[in-house]
Amino acid sequence: MNPSEFPDLNARRAAPAGDAGGEPGTDPSTFIPTLRRIQRGAAADGQPWPERAMPPGRRLQLADADCALAGLVTVQQMLLAAERTRQTAQPEDTLGDRSTEGLLLACIALTAHAANCLQVQP
Repeated sequence: MNPSEFPDLNARRAAPAGDAGGEPGTDPSTFIPTLRRIQRGAAADGQPWPERAMPPGRRLQLADADCALAGLVTVQQMLLAAERTRQTAQPEDTLGDRSTEGLLLACIALTAHAANCLQVQP
């Protein structure tokens, strides 16, 4: 398999001339550090739906809705980090308009999916 031409998100890079720190994202106003601060302690547990007094299909629907809502929280945290970065950082450190629009569309899709999973099927 060929190695990727893109660096790993967490890869360290050489420090630019005159920069003492060599790790990207050390500026607390940039996107990734802001996102990590928002996300501390927030994660889906990945466990099956705990209630046993319902049909297996409904348990799957509720677990699917739970995953969609956990994804929605993550996307909204990314949007919040992007907005805070836009307000405080240099323009080259922010997400572009197309990326922000993609995150908003992901929010709409995840919300619609979770709502569909939670509908009672007759």
